[in-house]
Amino acid sequence: MSEINLFLDSSALFAGIVSSTGAARALPLLAESDQIIVTISEQVVAETERALARKAPRALADLRKAILASNAQIVHDPSPAEVKANLHMISHHADVPILLAAMKTKVDYLVTLNRVHFMDEPDVAIKSGLRIGTPGDALNWVRRQISAENF
Repeated sequence: MSEINLFLDSSALFAGIVSSTGAARALPLLAESDQIIVTISEQVVAETERALARKAPRALADLRKAILASNAQIVHDPSPAEVKANLHMISHHADVPILLAAMKTKVDYLVTLNRVHFMDEPDVAIKSGLRIGTPGDALNWVRRQISAENF
């Protein structure tokens, strides 16, 4: 099977940690069973830790366990110079490092629950060359890829 690589932003990773069901939870489980690769950036880890500390502090240990169990690849954040040079990629400048990390890693899919900044702005996918969607969208895409490989 080819290696399907999904980049999870902090919203998708958070949902996968706090949810016991659903697509956001299924993606890390697929990574645990070596069906896919999950990639996250240092910023994603930090943002998810902050969000969990505020909203679900008991789940902080679950985050660490999930990162280890899924063998998540943690990539470095882009440099400030790279971010500054690519502010045109997305209107919400705080998301530039996430977009660049996914692009640099050449993942198959950027998974996010942030519709406003990533999906409602159609040029983001075009400019980045990335497939971008919700955990549900990504899970459906993964299923199609796995089905195609089995035939």
